[in-house]
Amino acid sequence: MEIGIAFPKVVPANKGDILVEWAVRADEGPFSSLAQIDRLVYGNHDVLIAMAAAAAVTRRVRLMPTVLIAPLRNAAIMAKQVASIDSISGGRFVLGLGVGSRPDDFVAAEAPMKARGRRFEEQIAAMRRIWAGEPLQEDVGPIGPTAAYGKGPELLIGGRSEAALRRSGRLGDGYIAGSAGSAPSNQAQEVMSYFRTVESAWREAGKPGKPRLVAGLTCAWGQYAADRTAESIRSYYSFRGEAARTMEVRVPSTPKTLREAFRAYEEIGCDELILEPGLADIDQIDRLADFVAGV
Repeated sequence: MEIGIAFPKVVPANKGDILVEWAVRADEGPFSSLAQIDRLVYGNHDVLIAMAAAAAVTRRVRLMPTVLIAPLRNAAIMAKQVASIDSISGGRFVLGLGVGSRPDDFVAAEAPMKARGRRFEEQIAAMRRIWAGEPLQEDVGPIGPTAAYGKGPELLIGGRSEAALRRSGRLGDGYIAGSAGSAPSNQAQEVMSYFRTVESAWREAGKPGKPRLVAGLTCAWGQYAADRTAESIRSYYSFRGEAARTMEVRVPSTPKTLREAFRAYEEIGCDELILEPGLADIDQIDRLADFVAGV
């Protein structure tokens, strides 16, 4: 199982210089991918701009939104931005996509939230035509640049609903499960059911091979960082009101609990686990890198 890492997950105060240095450390370390969440009504950096910045200062690590909320965006512009980052990074871009679930993001983007699943599938089809060099429609010519390998980046689709899971198996190259605050062993068992649904839909679609299965793990190094990460998770879900303020968040933060989490995900067939620290402190990525290198 590969181990990736995300930019500090939900701390709005992340500074640009920390983001760039974090990308450099991720590339120098043992991590397979560098990821970032996508939200509009929140204090995070724009995910595609962050990925472009990371592409400029890295040479090895894959770059992956987890996940880009496609229905907030225009499909042609999104396809061009994605192909640009893929080209600049030399084909290291992995496109994690999802339909989104936060009404305030859709209000801010002036995008319809209704029927977003149908629109999402139309966007995937349009982007793949663009990446293949085909005209978007009869009166619109090809849209460049050419992606690094011609067909566009690997596409992982996220979501937890039955429709999203089956869509991932039908239309994606793989699936990505978001992290949660429950105990990692319990979370892994939940994610396992998602993996099996995706695999079933993949087989039913008659696709060869198998989907790539990815999951996120909220984590930290040390108790202080774990406490801060739990606080930031509650802040992220503040739209849920009192339920968010009182939610119990389990954050693996010791060698023992991290090893247990890794083992739980490896046992369910996870191909890549993305560590998602919540504290914007360079020491966090350094300590996690040392740990992962020794596992």
